[in-house]
Amino acid sequence: MNTLTIAVSALAIAAGLTVAAPDAQAQTAARVESQTRPNFGLLLDPPASQSRPQQRPRRWNYDTHRPDWRPGHQPPYGGPIIPGGEEIVLVDCGGNPGTGGVEAAVQRVRPGGTLVIRARGGACVGWLNVDKPMTIIGEGGFDPRRWNEGSAITLQAPDGLPCITVASGVRLELRDVVLASPRGGDAACIVSYGGQIVANRLGIRHAGDEAAIYADGGAVDLRDTIIDALTIAPAIVADGATLNLWETVISGSQSGIEIVPGNADPSRIDSVTLSGAETPNNFGPRSIGLAVRSRRDYGRVEVVNTRICGFSEGVAVEGASVTVSGSKICRADKGAVLYNGELTLTDSRVRAGSVGVAVQSGRAIVTNNTFVGMREVFDREYRATLDASGNRVWSDELCRPRWEPRYRDRYAPQWYQSPDQGYECQFTAYPRDWWDEMDGAYGDPYESYSYMPDNYGRFQQGDGWYDSNGRYVDGGRVRGEDRWRR
Repeated sequence: MNTLTIAVSALAIAAGLTVAAPDAQAQTAARVESQTRPNFGLLLDPPASQSRPQQRPRRWNYDTHRPDWRPGHQPPYGGPIIPGGEEIVLVDCGGNPGTGGVEAAVQRVRPGGTLVIRARGGACVGWLNVDKPMTIIGEGGFDPRRWNEGSAITLQAPDGLPCITVASGVRLELRDVVLASPRGGDAACIVSYGGQIVANRLGIRHAGDEAAIYADGGAVDLRDTIIDALTIAPAIVADGATLNLWETVISGSQSGIEIVPGNADPSRIDSVTLSGAETPNNFGPRSIGLAVRSRRDYGRVEVVNTRICGFSEGVAVEGASVTVSGSKICRADKGAVLYNGELTLTDSRVRAGSVGVAVQSGRAIVTNNTFVGMREVFDREYRATLDASGNRVWSDELCRPRWEPRYRDRYAPQWYQSPDQGYECQFTAYPRDWWDEMDGAYGDPYESYSYMPDNYGRFQQGDGWYDSNGRYVDGGRVRGEDRWRR
């Protein structure tokens, strides 16, 4: 009886497998087809471009750096601390790297307290993991204008690690201190995940593959700050963070600043100097002074009284709203590029090699600006809207006259200005003091960017004429209006 039962069960299982096999094969075929079928909607509307891969959250783990550290304990690791700690902690850690003294001092500071760093024997070496609101001050003060004297208090990151990481919701104030990461590798010098960084009289020396400051959400407010970042990444990356800069100088990096606006307050860049490495466009990522990109939130960025020089593209906008006023863009191939979104450029000076403003999509408003040296002032594609008025142009290539026939083989120069072109050519020399404020500040020799035909002064007085190629011909005794009659 048992044998019969087993046989019947085996037949039933076999029959079930036989029936289910076609269904399994059909499901497998459908799954393969769904994975290989092209998504034409995605091809027609690709996702917004990203100049760099998205950072992995909490990439640097403090436990990996110091496995003997635990929250609620402080060195010598095992001695519990009382929540609250000390209001003011003074640490003298210079010339003694690897001891963990400055890191231990951070743990001793109570929330809202102050850490004062003294480094009489050299730079303090350590990675500060800030998980509570506090202030970090360098003893003796720091003047960014005396940056190269090397007398400021310096906190140096261990090789391949950040100088400071800031936890979500934590406010960190930095004053009178220099942060250094000479061998940063793939670590930024300052990393913030939703924290708030407020810095005044701060210096950063960074060399690595990542940005000097990377903020994922939160806010970054820098005042009277200087950043020297030897990196192919932007010196500052604000991904969903509000960025406010005032009196800040950034140099050395292939790109200056990258902002991906979030749903918080608009970012503002005021009285900032961005100096690029002048890397050719065919090497590595695009060299952009200020790149503003948008993903889900259509954010806004304001740029005022700022100088952006030494980048292939001075300002690049991708799906956001950017206003640039009273600023200077120089030593660029393209002054400003609007890939999508909105760009307002007013009361600014732009010196570029090829194009002043390129508009591929979106809307650009360009009024009362000065354009210098480019071959083309505006480059607009059919999908874009460009409103331009009141602009002046100095260009010895763009603002050349046409040679109009007047009598037989005698020609006269004529300059034509289209009323709807949005700019007016200037025929005087470009002001030298303006040049000194832009390209001249980097040692470039002065150029007037004005074109005048040979002997144009004599021509205006009634002497001679020109041939069809613009060469001056002396008319001898035939002068005035007679040169057009005989």
